[in-house]
Amino acid sequence: MTRNIKVEKLQQVPIEKQQIELVERKGIGHPDSLADGIAESISRALSSAYIEECGAVLHHNTDQGEIVAGESLPTFGGGRVTRPIYVLLTGRASKDVNGRIIPTDAIAVKAARSYLRSTLTYLDLEQDVIVDCRMGRGSSDLQGVFRACGSNPIAHANDTSFGVGHAPFSELETITKEVSDYIDTVIRPRNPIIGTDIKIMGLRDGDAITLTLCTAMIDRFCTGLDDYITAVEMMQDEVRAQARKYTDRDISVAVNTGDDYGTGNLFLTVTGTSAEMGDDGSVGRGNRANGLITLNRPMSMEATSGKNPINHIGKIYNLLATEMAQHCVARVGGIEEMYVRLLSQIGKPIDHPLVASVQYIPLPGADTTAIARDVGAIINDELANITSITERVIKGELKTF
Repeated sequence: MTRNIKVEKLQQVPIEKQQIELVERKGIGHPDSLADGIAESISRALSSAYIEECGAVLHHNTDQGEIVAGESLPTFGGGRVTRPIYVLLTGRASKDVNGRIIPTDAIAVKAARSYLRSTLTYLDLEQDVIVDCRMGRGSSDLQGVFRACGSNPIAHANDTSFGVGHAPFSELETITKEVSDYIDTVIRPRNPIIGTDIKIMGLRDGDAITLTLCTAMIDRFCTGLDDYITAVEMMQDEVRAQARKYTDRDISVAVNTGDDYGTGNLFLTVTGTSAEMGDDGSVGRGNRANGLITLNRPMSMEATSGKNPINHIGKIYNLLATEMAQHCVARVGGIEEMYVRLLSQIGKPIDHPLVASVQYIPLPGADTTAIARDVGAIINDELANITSITERVIKGELKTF
């Protein structure tokens, strides 16, 4: 059965030639990212448990979790959380199969606490957080997930939905993602005052780039206002230097612009996240599957994290469309910009979307006939190998936010 793949030349202004571009990334300790990370860690834990117990991943979706903020009294030298963060785990999971009980709630709570421990080092799991599991019972009918279609042993789409991806990243997109990674891997290990709740908002106005960072500072590593200001200035200098590696455009960096040193209104926290002090979080409200929120690009509103990796289009097609665009741009010459949209029909094999729509902007003089041919072949091959997405998600090799 042939696949419905449409490749067309796109008539629009490339992203780098647009006057205004906006890009956002929410760091791993942001309440929305915490919700995403917990949901995905639970899905992976359940998938592994299902494979161990039953030899296959059973139906589950854990993409409805919530973070309800607590209350805290941060102070220089170390404060305290006065009302615990409340984590609500919802969604659906298969809790028994063929008479065998699977302890899904216990698995979910353990996975959530493990994720919080690895992400919020200074959160006291005994008293600063409540993890409440209210997952419902999902279908344990394996045939509903792994139905074959003739000779095609591929899972069927759970929904009529779509996924979207683009490539390559613009300079601003690259800078936003790379700066976030640099903070997590280099700046924070050297400067424990820097919390994990960091939001980066990037603006490119012509050839001028402004990065605005909201950075949670941890109070126990801050003896007074001077230490706080030193940390803010350090972040500005380090981020500016890192960003300059990826662009020749003018770069300006602002950190914690809401601070008021006169009144003591600072982004000072006990644990490194605003979830301790009034900022709630929800799965799917933060970064898209490519790790960014890209206001100038087509995006899906689906929550990628926590959805089952077998047949849930909101996860599989968003991850796959992103990889398809990246691979096409890397392997096929003459493409300036590409967008991939995959649309499913509920109950149909996921390797045969209703349409795989590819739009691209060619570079001047590019052979558009060759581009359409080569791109179509790559899209077809990656649809044929769609189950690799499932395998890599379960292993934790693909990030969903």
